[in-house]
Amino acid sequence: MPPVLQDEMILTYPDALKYLYDNLPMFQRVGIAAFKKDLTNIRKLCRTLRDPQESFKSIHIAGTNGKGSTSHMLASILQTSGYKTGLYTSPHLKEFTERIKVNGREVTEEFVADFVNRMLPLIEEYKPSFFEITVAMAFDYFRSEKVDAAVIETGLGGRLDSTNIITPVVSVITNISWDHKEILGNSLPEIASEKAGIIKRGVPVVISERQEEVQQVFMEKAEREQCEIAFASDEYATARTPGGETLDIFRNNRIALAGVRFPLKGNYQNRNVPGVMKAVEVLRRTFSITDEQTRKGLEDVVANTTLKGRWQLLGNSPTVICDTGHNLSGVTEVFGQIRASVFNRLFVVWGMVKDKDVKPILAVLPREAHYYFCQAKIPRAMDANLLQEEAAALGLKGEVIRDVNEAKRAALSRASHDDFVFIGGSTYVVAEIDEL
Repeated sequence: MPPVLQDEMILTYPDALKYLYDNLPMFQRVGIAAFKKDLTNIRKLCRTLRDPQESFKSIHIAGTNGKGSTSHMLASILQTSGYKTGLYTSPHLKEFTERIKVNGREVTEEFVADFVNRMLPLIEEYKPSFFEITVAMAFDYFRSEKVDAAVIETGLGGRLDSTNIITPVVSVITNISWDHKEILGNSLPEIASEKAGIIKRGVPVVISERQEEVQQVFMEKAEREQCEIAFASDEYATARTPGGETLDIFRNNRIALAGVRFPLKGNYQNRNVPGVMKAVEVLRRTFSITDEQTRKGLEDVVANTTLKGRWQLLGNSPTVICDTGHNLSGVTEVFGQIRASVFNRLFVVWGMVKDKDVKPILAVLPREAHYYFCQAKIPRAMDANLLQEEAAALGLKGEVIRDVNEAKRAALSRASHDDFVFIGGSTYVVAEIDEL
């Protein structure tokens, strides 16, 4: 039941969040039913707010995998370069306020409560989705904070995503792979076409990775919109130094930045860094960003933005890693890195959502691991017993422990100092880890 309103006001932050969660459809909880396939609501909401998205320069990020990491890296670089920088990402892991940040500081609870109070009549009238109202909230907050720039990550797709009412100084599209087929399309070109919807007339677009199956989609869209397009992987490459502690970044086979103490240890970041570097080239036409500021922004990305859940080390002896990779491409990358690691036995705490085609993902998981099948505390979570049955049919062995943290404790109780414990399968599984 929604909270009782006093004189049409929701007085506190907890009440405001409860109202949003209880009354607005949220993709993270209910799936496709929450997705609004047009921009009508967000345009009306922002028009009422006097179009706050027009008060700051923006950078727009779309893609299947890597858009969150890319957004955090670009925000960190802009912040390090002395610009007051907004960052909008989704979903949150621990607290709603993670979605909206300025120079790494989360939106205040007071602002959230005030915004919901102010917008309550329109929320009741327009019936927006949870995502639509949070996008409007972010834009309003960035204007109130007088940011110089805001990095805006799309939610689903791009063309019909609520963030797609901005006109950025550069658009970045990271990687295209299979995810949300029921919304975005049944082929990679169809999915790419939805992501390409963020390409605007005359606005430069950076494609992080040239992929033969979808490159033509982006080239044709850029031609129609009369904007320059660059495939960052044609120019930039990365290499981990021995031991993996630092990163060398090359441009046209020459060192651009050497020995970057890069805190994001997932090998998949090698696909994201080229797009970041090329986007910085474009941003230099508008902002003053030096090579040293770029280096420091990359090195301080976690400290500056509090990025979590990307190949994150939670413990040593045994090694404990979590990662939010949840689609076939992301999971394949993560377990490729696990297989390349040195350990004795592998224990996996694993949960998924029920509206995803789980069989292709389960098929790439290692059969030699011992699994603890769990279930995040959201309506979309796949029942852990059903997940175990699907996994067993593919030769994966393990047991059901529904609670994420209980499953983790069970894995740790069996693991020796030279073993490896991995926690993942769903962003919402990672979000429930106590010490994240």
